[in-house]
Amino acid sequence: QVQLVESGGGLVQAGGSLRLSCAASGPTFNNYAMGWFRQAPGKEPEFVAAISSSGGRTYYADSVKGRFTVSRDNAKNTVILQMNSLKPEDTAVYYCAAGQIYYFIATMTLKDFGSWGQGTQVTVSS
Repeated sequence: QVQLVESGGGLVQAGGSLRLSCAASGPTFNNYAMGWFRQAPGKEPEFVAAISSSGGRTYYADSVKGRFTVSRDNAKNTVILQMNSLKPEDTAVYYCAAGQIYYFIATMTLKDFGSWGQGTQVTVSS
């Protein structure tokens, strides 16, 4: 099973940018689709972005489309979430997830992926 560690969270002003990283360990990282989810206080985790195992396909929640970009480097076992034009409503704990998923839908959950990290806090001030 793949182990995941997120980093790069922090405090940023609205309109700013952050770059989240997810380092994966374990066998056959390039067999897994990767996803990013976030959980705001008092809310359920929500899907943010996903990328296929090869990196050839990406998928985004409507709320982040055009602002966030997901990418991966299979040689380095890493996944990146570049977040631009941040808004206060983007404030949440962000989780990286891995799973053997072959098509993406907006209602994907962490459990659909199966493995996720401990999360990294992103706070956007107004």
